Amino acid sequence: MSNITAIMAEADTAVRVESPLYHANLPALAKKNQQGEVVLREKALLGHLVLRGNASNELFAKTVSKVLGVALPTTACGSTENNQVLVQWLAPDEWLIITESGKEEQVQAQLREQLCGHYSLVDVSGGQTVLAISGPKAEMVLRKSCHYDVHPSSLPTGKCVGTTFAKTTVLLRRTGADSFEMVVRRSFSDYVWMWLQDASREYGLVIEK
Repeated sequence: MSNITAIMAEADTAVRVESPLYHANLPALAKKNQQGEVVLREKALLGHLVLRGNASNELFAKTVSKVLGVALPTTACGSTENNQVLVQWLAPDEWLIITESGKEEQVQAQLREQLCGHYSLVDVSGGQTVLAISGPKAEMVLRKSCHYDVHPSSLPTGKCVGTTFAKTTVLLRRTGADSFEMVVRRSFSDYVWMWLQDASREYGLVIEK
């Protein structure tokens, strides 16, 4: 065995997992005394699974519902959730399943074990993150950043839409009267982070853990 091979064999094989906004050091920013009307939190390292299948197939829909504990949303832009998973409609035959951190492998294994027939299940956890935006002026930031009408009459609580945020695409969902979540691609997370800092400047941006 060569010296190089020996060193590689003895090396620590542990993999350090970092969120897309790791470099921004949001936990450190959250410790600072901040005041503002827009609150940002990265819901980092959640599990993201993209499921495709025939929702009109009763066996498929029932099996997914049994594993996840919630029914598949079949209406356009709908979402369903419980304390462990969130399922968002992407297309008539496609859904994004977001799980607690570290639970995606278990959910994926259960789905593969119980589903049969034609379906697709892909783990995209490393490719995107979730940003939670809230506060009295959160909607104002979205209004000047999104093409989609984010008024509650157009985007009620629970509705999710694929739209643009500045010059990138996001999956936007209203979670409450003054709160939203955006699923952002990893490669654009830094861009969105910088845009949010600028767009929130007039209101004040508060970082939470």
